[in-house]
Amino acid sequence: MTGKVTRAAWAGAAAAALAACAPGEEGTPAQPVDTVFIEEMTWTEVRDAIAGGATTVIIPTAGTEQNGPHMVTGKHRYIIEAASDRIARELGNALVAPVVTYVPEGNIDPPSGHMRYAGTVTLPNEFFMKLLEYAARSFRVHGFTDIVLIGDSGGNQRGMEEVATLLNGEWGGEGARVHFVGDYYGANGYREWLAEQGETPESIGRHAGITDTSLLLYVAPQHIRQDQLAPGGGFEGSGVSGDPTRASAEYGEMGMRLRVDAAVRQIRGAVGGG
Repeated sequence: MTGKVTRAAWAGAAAAALAACAPGEEGTPAQPVDTVFIEEMTWTEVRDAIAGGATTVIIPTAGTEQNGPHMVTGKHRYIIEAASDRIARELGNALVAPVVTYVPEGNIDPPSGHMRYAGTVTLPNEFFMKLLEYAARSFRVHGFTDIVLIGDSGGNQRGMEEVATLLNGEWGGEGARVHFVGDYYGANGYREWLAEQGETPESIGRHAGITDTSLLLYVAPQHIRQDQLAPGGGFEGSGVSGDPTRASAEYGEMGMRLRVDAAVRQIRGAVGGG
């Protein structure tokens, strides 16, 4: 055996896979797929999932921003994607929209906030809100009755809350409701738990410190530059607040659990509250 796959063998395997996934009769529901991500589903699979009771959709927002010399600019996307997958599966009746990665990150001229660092992409809040608004309108058209807005970055929170208020005021509870889920990011108990482990506010930091770095170490460690880990990022103006050398996948695992639990509680309360 050389391990080489022949064209005939590949074609046979592909045909078998297609046959296994195809519906038995025209118009019958497709076989369920093991994903909650809409972009990994066909439109008929999404249609059938909604008809089967998956009437909640999560719209995750992340960001593309500097995270110090040790952590990639897509940090928020990897974290919120992993969290949304877990939240949807725990809810049991939810799908996840594509992650929004262009969010408010600072001004263009003059550059402010994260826009002072190469690789960051910003979107003015009014355009961020308009993007979310029309994503929510789209999902309402297709039969989702509960639209959840959840963000992994501080700059996303106000816009999401305002979109929820805007659309709920317009729709009046008819067809769908929008839920801003702020507890995932702002009321999850993660920083308090780290303090109980002996970490200080200075070591935890506010950006690219223990919390963020630990979460990424847990969900996607390949995106941490281990040789660049240093307290405060190693130099003035690094973009790091805190001591990422104290981060760990174990810290990240607990942080993810706390964030997911906070989100699931808030979503269930909002949806059940009518």
